[in-house]
Amino acid sequence: MLEHPIEGVMTTAMEQLKEMVDVNTIIGDPVETADGSTIMTVSRVRFGFAAGGSDYQTTYEEVAELPFGGGSGGGVSITPVAFLIVGKDGIHLHHMNEGAHLLEKLMDMAPDTVSRITDAFRQDQSY
Repeated sequence: MLEHPIEGVMTTAMEQLKEMVDVNTIIGDPVETADGSTIMTVSRVRFGFAAGGSDYQTTYEEVAELPFGGGSGGGVSITPVAFLIVGKDGIHLHHMNEGAHLLEKLMDMAPDTVSRITDAFRQDQSY
């Protein structure tokens, strides 16, 4: 069975979108600072795609193969949402919107909280 023309339109559009969106789009290239820390941007990537077409008849005569008309389109939205900072004191995730992502903030605070609780128990047992 021969490939329908819409398949070629869709394949071309999807290949172009795949070239635009890769892992380096989501996690940016690392940038090293003077103090030895490495900073990477973290982005939200959204994309949409549509394709359509139709075989159409240009005359009232019977024809074996009708002409095809079609098209496709797509769009990409890239929004930076955070910075990932790897430094001497560990890894930190700094969100662009400070009011968001409570769970990540709690996870960042967890090691320090566990250390404080452990230290408190050690001080209680030393008496």
